[in-house]
Amino acid sequence: MTDRERFLRCLLGQDVDRPPFYPMWSPWGRAWQRWEREGKPADITSFRFLPHDEPPAALPVRFGPWPPIEQTVLHEDDDHRVWIDSWGIQRRDRKHGESMPEFVKFPIGTRDDWEAYRRERLDPANPDRLAGPWRECAAEWSARGIPVQLGNFPDLTVFGGVRWLLGDEECLLAFYDQPDLVHDIMDHLTTIFVTLIDAVASQVRVDVVHVWEDMCGKQGSLISPAHWREFVGPCYRRIKEALERNNIPILSVDTDGNPEAIVPPMIERGVNWLWPFEVAAGCDVNVYRRQYPELGMLGGIDKRALAVGPEAIDAELDRVWPAVEAGRYIPDLDHLVPDDVSWENYRHYCEALRERVMAMA
Repeated sequence: MTDRERFLRCLLGQDVDRPPFYPMWSPWGRAWQRWEREGKPADITSFRFLPHDEPPAALPVRFGPWPPIEQTVLHEDDDHRVWIDSWGIQRRDRKHGESMPEFVKFPIGTRDDWEAYRRERLDPANPDRLAGPWRECAAEWSARGIPVQLGNFPDLTVFGGVRWLLGDEECLLAFYDQPDLVHDIMDHLTTIFVTLIDAVASQVRVDVVHVWEDMCGKQGSLISPAHWREFVGPCYRRIKEALERNNIPILSVDTDGNPEAIVPPMIERGVNWLWPFEVAAGCDVNVYRRQYPELGMLGGIDKRALAVGPEAIDAELDRVWPAVEAGRYIPDLDHLVPDDVSWENYRHYCEALRERVMAMA
């Protein structure tokens, strides 16, 4: 069975030899540096150091702002760097340690800003969006049995696009104060996505379309299920219709935090793969498996257990294993590996998880 066949059959609930094994989440840079200090063998140059299945590979198609916004450093000192990112957001990053960036300024403040940004950067028909070696990549990956994906962080995103353009708080207020603007942004971004999905999938086989959202926190969704259905749902309906036209079986969403309230409307609009189910936010993949047997999942293993030790890691694998055995679930960590995880603990986790998965074959 190829990696692609195993991936699809697992998530679609079909007969499969075993779940895929591929650590999806990489370590923080500081975690990797710690592992090197702790004696990680020099010939191990990837966090996927054991034999593994290949995860979906994303085609280099330009879903975001295009022509590209030049990533420009505005200010830099010993501790911080202020710069403009690919969406035009002014960010302030710490140089020492791992942390979320501080978002200083967003590109859209008024309707006129949006009209200019859309005109200059968001033309769905810009032919350069389809420049690049995506046909060659698709051919190579298909020949190797690797799942082929369209979309990735940070550019194929519906709610996230409004957030990138308006700002976190401004975005949420706009659902009440400027609903027409929110609809307009989401609808236009979706037109780009659907246009490119149709163009690419008419020429190469695509297995999964991935939407990055990050629209939840520990407290739950940033918007209500009613707002999801009103604003986001029509966009996902259009995306799902594009998948159906092109025989693409998987619609994937990545959102951190606790998505419990918005899982039902997501399933209604065709989402059939969701991740990463952060345990610290209250997610339990066993509960989701029972409540939503039709939903494919990845993640759900508490990364915090890796900082404790082998017994805690083994207990965490025991905890999620009923969901593994129930199917449609790829066991993996619930986010990036932080720097409180030792090399020996990470190695134990990977070896223990692989041994359990392979024993199912």
